[in-house]
Amino acid sequence: MKKNVILFLFVILNLGLCFGQTYTWTKLKTEPFHGKQDDIFFVDENRGWYINGYGRIYHTTDGGQNWTLQLEKKGTFFRCVAFIDSLTGFAGTVGTDYFPNVTDSVPLYKTTDGGKNWAPVVYKGKYVKGLCGLDIVKEEYINHGDIGYKYHIYGVGRVGSPANFIVSNDDGNTFTSMDMMPYCRALYDIKMFNTKEGFACASTGDDIEHSHAAIIHTTDGGKTWKKVFESKRPFEISWKISFPSKMIGYATMHGYNPDTTIVSQHFIKTTNGGKTWKEYELCKDYDSRSFGIGFVDDNNGFIGTMNTGYQTKDGGKSWTKIDLGRACNKFRIVKMPNGHIYGYAIGVSVFKLSVDAGLNKK
Repeated sequence: MKKNVILFLFVILNLGLCFGQTYTWTKLKTEPFHGKQDDIFFVDENRGWYINGYGRIYHTTDGGQNWTLQLEKKGTFFRCVAFIDSLTGFAGTVGTDYFPNVTDSVPLYKTTDGGKNWAPVVYKGKYVKGLCGLDIVKEEYINHGDIGYKYHIYGVGRVGSPANFIVSNDDGNTFTSMDMMPYCRALYDIKMFNTKEGFACASTGDDIEHSHAAIIHTTDGGKTWKKVFESKRPFEISWKISFPSKMIGYATMHGYNPDTTIVSQHFIKTTNGGKTWKEYELCKDYDSRSFGIGFVDDNNGFIGTMNTGYQTKDGGKSWTKIDLGRACNKFRIVKMPNGHIYGYAIGVSVFKLSVDAGLNKK
């Protein structure tokens, strides 16, 4: 009997269902930046990088307590970043002819020494004007009787058009690009479930006035795509995407309508693995234009907006304001095989997620 009680308590505490978990974001000390910073990536809980529009790449080895400036490349607007391991990583740029004072036309850089040195990526295919989102898939295979791993790197861009896709299926050694204009006019984020299936955030118009938010879907590794969602409002794009599980996914919709009487902000959700999507209201606040989105599990998640952050504990049915600074653009939340959770988020400021698995006090 005693053994059964102990086992029951162990299961309950690990699930955190009856007692709940508390998720708290803490602002980290970083170099001041005048606007939105776009991406952050960690290979484990302590080692990570973040990038910004000043052409700067910062690195930490102690969970964000201290940051080292690894690169400052004037004229470069770094937009996205992702790493295979502690040595090999990639940083995408937004490209020229969109933001002022940006002169760097190289869309993607690669490092093989943990960010100490970066070199332009050579690729085959149509010229890539810029990139806004990167994702990496780790594929397991049998290597001479042992388990080996192959890494696939996917990139999409860019804000303001044109729409392009770039992919490497050999650990980032070679890349191929593809024109995505037949499917959409701009791309902002990508999430691949595996080497075949994934989703990307898109917009339907070259100019924002006639653009609708869209989600596109691939089942052949990006060779072909199909639109599975399109909003009905103008001045709108789909910005960031998060799948806490295979069936449940969320994405933000970014509105630019100049009519200040239109105050409703929206997000979309799928409950069937992305086959269909449904719109929901986040809040009624004209200034809360949505940016990043990240979920710990199917119910607990966060959205960053222009002026604040929002948290849900019930799968988006209700939201409460939390401090995520301004323009929180990207969430990186990782759940380890042993259940341990860590996360980071970036916008004007950088935040770190802490998880309290203790009892909820009511």
